[in-house]
Amino acid sequence: MLEGIQGWELRPSFRGPRFPRWMENVSSFNQFVHELAMDSDSASSVDYSSGEEVDCDGNDDDDDDYTSPSSPTSQGSQFSRASSYNKHEKNQTQWIFSIFLWLLLPARLTLGMPFYMYSIFLGRALKGTAHTHGRFRTSHVHAVRKSLDHVVERTTDRRRGVIEDMHFGMEIFIESIFEGIHKIAACVLSPVDSLRVLMRWSYVADDSTAYVTTATLAENIPTPIERKIRLNNSLNTDSRTCQDVITELGYPYEAINVVTADGYVIVLERIPRRDARKTVYLQHGVFDSSMGWVSNGFVGSPAFAAFDQGYDVFLGNFRGLVSREHINKNISSREYWGYSINEHGIEDIPAMIEKIHQVKTSELKSLSEPDTEETNTEQPYKLCAICHSLGGAAILMYIITRRVEQKPHRLSRLILLSPAGFHHDSSIGFKVLECLLLWLAPVVQPLVPGFYIPTRFFRMLVNKLARDFHNYPAVGGVVQTLIGYLLGGDSSNWIGVMGLPHYNMNDMPGVSYGIALHLAQMKHAQKFRMFDYGSPAANMRVYGLPEPLDLGEYYGFIDIPVDLVAGKKDKVVRPSMVRKHYGLMREAGVDASYDEFEYAHLDFVFSLHREELMGYLMSRLLLEEERWRSDW
Repeated sequence: MLEGIQGWELRPSFRGPRFPRWMENVSSFNQFVHELAMDSDSASSVDYSSGEEVDCDGNDDDDDDYTSPSSPTSQGSQFSRASSYNKHEKNQTQWIFSIFLWLLLPARLTLGMPFYMYSIFLGRALKGTAHTHGRFRTSHVHAVRKSLDHVVERTTDRRRGVIEDMHFGMEIFIESIFEGIHKIAACVLSPVDSLRVLMRWSYVADDSTAYVTTATLAENIPTPIERKIRLNNSLNTDSRTCQDVITELGYPYEAINVVTADGYVIVLERIPRRDARKTVYLQHGVFDSSMGWVSNGFVGSPAFAAFDQGYDVFLGNFRGLVSREHINKNISSREYWGYSINEHGIEDIPAMIEKIHQVKTSELKSLSEPDTEETNTEQPYKLCAICHSLGGAAILMYIITRRVEQKPHRLSRLILLSPAGFHHDSSIGFKVLECLLLWLAPVVQPLVPGFYIPTRFFRMLVNKLARDFHNYPAVGGVVQTLIGYLLGGDSSNWIGVMGLPHYNMNDMPGVSYGIALHLAQMKHAQKFRMFDYGSPAANMRVYGLPEPLDLGEYYGFIDIPVDLVAGKKDKVVRPSMVRKHYGLMREAGVDASYDEFEYAHLDFVFSLHREELMGYLMSRLLLEEERWRSDW
């Protein structure tokens, strides 16, 4: 762009290396290199500006007037060397003079102390303490400005990982060492100045409040004023919540605290469309939260797509956060994590769906005309559910147990994305994990009730390691490959999922040992059944049967359409296991459908390229909407 403009040329420059601040004034050689670069830049700039002039006759003067850029042996370099030699001689003189002053220090202290004390007190009497505080405040302003520059640089920079933080910390540490050496040398070589500073500090009161001169741009005549500033040391991590993601994209948001029958406090999040009579409920899987349904932005997220289609969207969250929300504030870790998939299906989901029913019924009743009477005894809205992985197994358990108890489940359609339940067709890694969980359960479960990261420091460390995996593709590729092999070759973007905001230092979803043990029991029994409490007597107290309830045998209780979706690349819940659900449902007479996509296990939620899946989900919701309209 600049080459076509008159007077702009590309000019090569000879530049010396730029040293960090802690290497300034270390030796005269560094100063010589710095001056050499500056003299070379100025000389080359002058030479090139004079070497490309054209005379009035139209002839080039390049051959006559062109001078090459200055080299280390040019006149500018010789002048630079001469100046450096002169300054080197001055430094030697200063060293000799400082040593002489150091030898005469006792005599100077004895003779000069009375005059120095008299001048200090006389100056304080004449000028007062305001000048001293002003100088102290000015020094604080410089320090705070320097700190603010670091804060601005850190907040505008991208998130750093552990490796970058270590690199950054080492540079600061080395710089601090050299600055400390410089100050010690200054104290030794200039003892009088050091003593003055020490005595000044002894008379100045400590003031921890920092003042920074600022101005408001909106004012007609901005007047700098001093404001108190509190500096926060950012840890450069992403701790956004589901609310932050939704509101940043301009969508409405609402959070509803739901208390389960056994006292757990879970959050039902919502993208509200209060006048809508079509509602969708989305439930996440293991080690996940409602963030998964909005993590791809407004283009590739099912929650935003459903809202844009006119649905009132509810995002469910299972129990199992590190924050341990419970009505009993003193609940122990062992008590909090003492649950299985049973509690997800018969405690969490019923509480959230009943809350949805309560909210929607109240809102639609208030929006209806007051002179109209409700003659239809059915619920005034239709509720569809989209569930992934563990959420699919829990919602199936919910429907069957509600039908067994002869209670309404309030759902009109199920869309299950790679649902859990059957796991006997799996890799050898899952088989080894199954044996370990079953054998070690009596010993490990009381000691390790849940799998989670307990402290904020280690959660922050995991978050930063995830950034390292992104910033260093070679490291991320190795970790991605290792995780894929451990999970049977599943090609999901495990590294990308680890970098999501809900894996942050403040809170993080976890999994109880009971959940892992329940999945191992299903895999070992090759059945989709409820939790086995270990003995016929314990099962009798809970179920009234010596064996846990086999949910696969009760698929005939499902009275709504079910759409099953499997991933051809899914190695966590293989397509054969999803077809197992489908076969049992068809045998039981359930209105079920089955589809497969070229996805791995996490691609159903976290993949960015899911146009065909999004179209499929919206088409299934549209089918239920048309059926509902025909009924009405």
